[in-house]
Formats: sequence, structure tokens, C-alpha cells
Amino acid sequence: MDFIAVVSPHAGQEKKYEVKKRRVLNGKTVPHYAAVEPKGKGLMVASEKPFAFTHVDGLPVQLPDPEPMEVEKTDPIYFWQQTAEDVTVFVRMPEGVTKEEVQFSLTADQIMLGVQGFPPLLEGQLFAPADPEASAWIIKEDKSLELTLQKCEEGPMWSELVMGDKRGEYVMSDEQAALIHERLTFLTSEDMNGNPDKDKPPCNSQELEDCDGFPEDGSSLTHFDGESLKPSQVVNLGSHQYLFTVDVNPSEMPCLCLRHDVDALLWQPRPQQPGNMWEHIATFNALGYVQASKRDKKFATCPPNFSYTSLCECLRRAFIYRQPSPVETVLFNRKQGRQVGQVAKQQVASLDSDKPILGFRATNERLYILTSSNLFILKISFLMGSADGGKVMDIIAAACAHLSKGTEWNGKVKVATS
Repeated sequence: MDFIAVVSPHAGQEKKYEVKKRRVLNGKTVPHYAAVEPKGKGLMVASEKPFAFTHVDGLPVQLPDPEPMEVEKTDPIYFWQQTAEDVTVFVRMPEGVTKEEVQFSLTADQIMLGVQGFPPLLEGQLFAPADPEASAWIIKEDKSLELTLQKCEEGPMWSELVMGDKRGEYVMSDEQAALIHERLTFLTSEDMNGNPDKDKPPCNSQELEDCDGFPEDGSSLTHFDGESLKPSQVVNLGSHQYLFTVDVNPSEMPCLCLRHDVDALLWQPRPQQPGNMWEHIATFNALGYVQASKRDKKFATCPPNFSYTSLCECLRRAFIYRQPSPVETVLFNRKQGRQVGQVAKQQVASLDSDKPILGFRATNERLYILTSSNLFILKISFLMGSADGGKVMDIIAAACAHLSKGTEWNGKVKVATS
């Protein structure tokens, strides 16, 4: 994919343009969305695999070598485990240490354990109060020190021994492991669904329809800075399926529509707002589910005022779905018995052509459908209804313009069925 800057070097003369800079991006997949922000200051790309700049004016981009990640692995200084009543700590002592060289002090919430001539092995505030009178330590035969702390409050478990000290390792006791296993037993079963609710049977993924599936690979939306050619922001789109791109405002970047559950959400890029670079501007109810059920879908789009969305198949048919509008009469839902205040209608236009559809474009008042020989114009009429502002949409006509070589449009109007 090429990112090209074009300039007109000679002002006042006949306008001639030349390429000022040519930058090449490479990726392992075809991008779903690619657009240059106003004034060419950056670029946005949505794809399943990451893209990166590889060449500038024919020269390879020198990328810095990634710094190796150094992870310092150190053995724990101490190990500890606990019960509901006490905490037991095992400390590794320097070789040859005697009990006379051990330095130990304990209050209700502070502890210090060390050896003369060495930094403290354990020091700081305890996670919870301990009883100094009931606590004790001994040096075992393997020259390790075993410390027992009696909890002042029995029952609650400690999440750490000393606040903020990461030099130790927690070892779960057999008693605690058995208790956790007992508490989690109800979450496991030898059967796929040991006790199903008859009214709510378990979900079986094999019974899902094709339109319920989501892409296995997650995708991302990346903003590249035009000067450094590095990603400035990356948004993980997860399994939100890309649906279509539409130009809402010529002075702004194209919008992209993504599936969110069963709905479709339209997002407007705002590169001038680094803190809120993508703004949600419209929602099309149930469009995500509807478009997934159209096996022969080729194009999808919407007008700048978001009053409807439209899908078309490879041949003949175009589907128009308008936004919910208030109803003029009293209408009730048969199953739920509640009154319905808004209704969303849909129409189907059948084109008088057997040629494949090559282009699809929507405006607020018309829908343009291009084939290899005809341009169909579906006029979308919004007639104001009652005083509450209800709108009625209807496909009233289709103008067919013959585009084949040597043929002029005869001005005939063909009515589209819907």
C-alpha cells in the first residue's frame, strides 16, 4: 500500500503535479479500511494483521532493533503458607549462622528479621495484625529459620506477608487447597450440563447459525504519524466485524461501520483529538445480524444523515432498512402486550437487469446502483406525516441510464418494485 504526497511546484502556471514523497506500507492481509487524515498529517489503517512502513522514496526504512527484555530471575528469600489461625514463614539463612546472630523484632503490625552484618531479610508492615506473645521462631536442622506468626483475627486469609515485599513466595497448604476445591466443586460436573434448567436449556455452539459467528482472528485500527511513520495509537477491535466505509463529511476522514453484537455502530475518526480519536456517531439496530444473514451480500452503505442503511446482492436486489420512526396509530405487541411507539420498516428493490452490481452509493435522497451497462437511481422520498414528525419512506422510481458505448440515455423511467 502506497502513501503518496503530491504537490504543484509551479504556482501561477498551468497546474502540473508531481510526487513529492512516496511511502510504502506492507502487511500480511488486505486492509479493511485505509484513509489519509486532512492535510496528510497521518494515516489510519484497519486490518486483521499489523501494517508497517517499509520504504520511503525507494529506500528501506531503518527500524531500530528491539531492545531485549531482561527479566532478572532471583530465588525467593523466604516461603510462607497460612491457615485460618496462623502464618508459617521459612527463611533461607546464610551458611554458618547461629541463633545468637539472628536479629528479630515483632510488634502487632511490624516485623524485622535479619542476621548481624547483613541487610534485613524480612522487614516492614504485616498484612494484618499478629500476636507477638504467641509467635516464635526456631532454626531447623537444615539451617533454615522457621517463623510462626499467630493471627490476631482468625479466619481471614492474608494476600501477602509484608506489604509490598515481593521477595517471597506463597505456598498453598494442603488444608487451604482442599478448602478451595470444596468451594469450587459446584462449578464442575462430569456431565456437559448436569442439572439444566428446562426453561433455559444450555447453549450449544453447534446449533448457532452461520450469521452468529465472528471472525476467529482479531483486528486492529492503527493511526500512523505522517512524520515519524510510527503508530501513534492502536485500538484492538477484537471480534467486531468490519461492515463498510462511508463518507459522511467531505472535509473529514471516511467513517467505518463495525458490528457490535447484533447491531452496527458507525465511528468517525477524529485525528485532531488524540484523547478521543474515534467518535461513535450512529447506531443501526440489528444490522449486524441482518447483514450476516445475507449470503450474497456485495456492498453496504448509508447516507450522511443516517436515516437508513442499504445492502445489495451481487445481482438484482437491494435492501433498504430505515431507522425506527414513530407510528401514527396505536399499535401493540401481540406476544408482550405492550404498546409499540416506533416501527422500523424495510423495502426490497428488484432491478431490471441481470448484470453484476459494480458500485453502490447512498445520499440522503437517492441510492445509486451501478452495473456494467446501467446506472439505477432509486429515489428515497421522505414525506412528513403528522405533527409529531413521523416520516414515511418509499422507493418511488428508478431512472435507468444506459452507459454502454454509443448509447445515450433515452430518459425513460422504470418503476422499481419494492
